[in-house]
Amino acid sequence: MFYNIGVVGGGSWGTALAILLSKKGYNIDLWIRNEEQCKEINNSRENIKYLPGVVIPNNVFVTSNLVQVLDNKDLIVLAVPSYAVRETLISAKEHIKKDQIVVNVAKGIENDTLLRVSQIVHEIIPQGKYGILSGPSHAEEVARDVPTTVVAASEEKKVARYIQDVFMTPKFRVYTNPDVIGVELGGSLKNVIALGAGISDGLGYGDNTKAALMTRGITEMARLGEKMGANKLTFTGLSGFGDLIVTCTSMHSRNRRAGILIGEGKSIDEAIKAIGMAVEGIKTTKSAYQLSQKYNSSMPIVKEIYEVLYEGKDVKNSVINLMLRDKKHEMEDIVQEQNYEW
Repeated sequence: MFYNIGVVGGGSWGTALAILLSKKGYNIDLWIRNEEQCKEINNSRENIKYLPGVVIPNNVFVTSNLVQVLDNKDLIVLAVPSYAVRETLISAKEHIKKDQIVVNVAKGIENDTLLRVSQIVHEIIPQGKYGILSGPSHAEEVARDVPTTVVAASEEKKVARYIQDVFMTPKFRVYTNPDVIGVELGGSLKNVIALGAGISDGLGYGDNTKAALMTRGITEMARLGEKMGANKLTFTGLSGFGDLIVTCTSMHSRNRRAGILIGEGKSIDEAIKAIGMAVEGIKTTKSAYQLSQKYNSSMPIVKEIYEVLYEGKDVKNSVINLMLRDKKHEMEDIVQEQNYEW
């Protein structure tokens, strides 16, 4: 089946998905705010700033005209950073029709409101149909046809299956999941843990430390997720542990790289400037900490990362605090739930 698709956001991920979809023969309009960058990409057929070395097919048209990208499209991919979602949707809402499907691919939680992206979408464009695409998927690899597997989530089964059909290729496998809350939280919170993994690397710690951060990190993510209405099992899947693994271990990960710089002594601003792209985990750390307070959910790793980023705490003291916390049972939640006598 043939589709006309608009991709809103021309960073590395938006560009990679535009390339992936264009290879299926679809016509793609890709929105980038900067007009000079649009002209440069249309002429060179390469997004030199965000995805150098990858050819952009001719059926991807890059424009700074948002209305053109939205009009007469079967599906709209929302690929701006999570902190820009609200502003972008306010500009777009008059041009999104009831039968158009909006697929969010950003991973984050709004700072002031603590809303997930789906909640922002429903607030601003309640007439739209909504889904999410998430999972372990570095843009640099997807754009080069490296085999990748992700998950499409929606409250409506037919919407999730529609997204699955649109994006599925021999090199890009898509599963479906009804747990919108869990998929969104997994994709957002793993960036916070990845910052911690990067900080650990920057301090010179080893694989043991990172494994501990990842394992206990997914526990914190699932604990908060369950209190917010997610299914704990979602965090064992692609949008949870799968995405956590790739984000904590790969140098493609902006969050890990920013964490490394912070662990080496750089400030947040210096780290962001050095990365040169959005580092979602820095803003999400603040939201995750506030959510842990709101839902009375124990998240010691998130708390320590928050205090390092926003309260100037020494990272080495944070490690000591985590290691010397009160003694716990590893499966404490299960023990409490099932009243084990042990």
